[in-house]
Amino acid sequence: MTVTHQVRVHRSEENLPREDQLAYAIAEVAADPVAVDPGVVDMIINRVIDNASVAAASLTRGPVTAARAQALDHPVSRGGHGSTVFGEPNDTLTSPEWAAWANGVAVRELDYHDTFLAAEYSHPGDNIPPILAVAQHVGSDGAALVRGLATGYEIQIDLVRAISLHKHKIDHVAHLGPSAAAGIGTLLGLDADTIYQAVSQALHTTTATRQSRKGEISTWKAHAPAFAGKMAVEAVDRAMRGQTSPSPIYEGEDGVIAWMLDGPSASYDVPLPAAGEPKRAILDSYTKEHSAEYQAQAWIDLARKLHNEASFDPADVESIVLHTSHHTHYVIGSGANDPQKYDPKASRETLDHSIPYIFAVALQDGGWHHVDSYLPERAARPDTVELWHKITTAEDAEWTRRYHSEDPDEKAFGGRVEITLHDGTVLTDEIAVADAHPLGARPFARENYIAKFRLLAEPVLAPEEIERFLGLAERLPELTAAEVQQLNIVAAAGVLASVPSPKGLF
Repeated sequence: MTVTHQVRVHRSEENLPREDQLAYAIAEVAADPVAVDPGVVDMIINRVIDNASVAAASLTRGPVTAARAQALDHPVSRGGHGSTVFGEPNDTLTSPEWAAWANGVAVRELDYHDTFLAAEYSHPGDNIPPILAVAQHVGSDGAALVRGLATGYEIQIDLVRAISLHKHKIDHVAHLGPSAAAGIGTLLGLDADTIYQAVSQALHTTTATRQSRKGEISTWKAHAPAFAGKMAVEAVDRAMRGQTSPSPIYEGEDGVIAWMLDGPSASYDVPLPAAGEPKRAILDSYTKEHSAEYQAQAWIDLARKLHNEASFDPADVESIVLHTSHHTHYVIGSGANDPQKYDPKASRETLDHSIPYIFAVALQDGGWHHVDSYLPERAARPDTVELWHKITTAEDAEWTRRYHSEDPDEKAFGGRVEITLHDGTVLTDEIAVADAHPLGARPFARENYIAKFRLLAEPVLAPEEIERFLGLAERLPELTAAEVQQLNIVAAAGVLASVPSPKGLF
């Protein structure tokens, strides 16, 4: 059973009671000691493995090495055991907020983990690094960690279902701060009043503009969710010390909704689990087979299909139009009006938000690789640039409607491609969801998550380390506190030393 929490702006003189505020409703869900369904437990295990996969693949990348160096420049805080940092030995520890930071960047860097899209977009796996970091620091067992992760996923996905941030150019991590704080609250068994203060403060400190995903996209794209996770850890710490937060943070007349979102007359209906209702939202999310923006997943699969059918030569193409949803057209398509999306010298972060580039490469190569498809020499290949510049997107009302549909059997993230050849021949095809989607041609199951982990981890982890981590992850709800503290991936000898550790202020 779901309860709909109605949210609107209140004038200060209305004195909205704490118990009627969205942040408090979130806190009550987090404080509810409901058991976690077996199917949810299985999916949480899948996503812990998935996060480790993409973190392993990013260990030597610049943003990750910088974030890791920052974390290691901070000692373990005095209140606990400390938390591990991806890539480092299990006895190399830092304070939990800095582990959340470093591991959050590693998970997010390649844009390759799970997703949920509705009124807003999200990568709910971003909840895992901060909640895990706190679990390690305080000595939580696997069962507590599972409960905390179920809450993190639930709250972020419920907020994403109801409240659009991108429409107002607010970055989507504004839903992550509250969800991670709520998940940590569940992990620690905090009361609703304390979680309420943490959720409010986490939202207050994680609202930022979407310029991080516009134009020439910078390395901050990977850091943004890690920052939200770090702020969530700090917000919980402050709330536990009795400190209070701006209130009502969502509904106040100078609050987030009134001045950052739909304005003083706005209202939203946020679905939340009723008291005693299991937290099952993770089951509505989906992971990525390809390292690219989620809206590109289905298009890569369609390009792969067209390549394998070999019904035409890309050199014979006059133009390609991708008829798709509003989001795909305006965020990663030609509707963004970002010249960088057609620039062979653009950053990797920009290219993974350029569906014209992605479709061109996948059509030529018949697939997608998380490293090779983004190499500067690949982007600059003359025949690729020529094809790339023939590809545009167009919003299609029906695909936009399906994108926003609440019916999981109808919801779609793809579109219809129209390929015109030099001889006037027009070829069309379409795809609704990615092959790896639960309704796709090859839905991801446990064996696929494990295969993804092995593929991405083998270049950087020793074989015995791969097996050690998988052995722990697959027993997640049974892990002791000591085993949770070992839930880390340790790089093979020489891997981390092969890249410079940049120096900064700390």
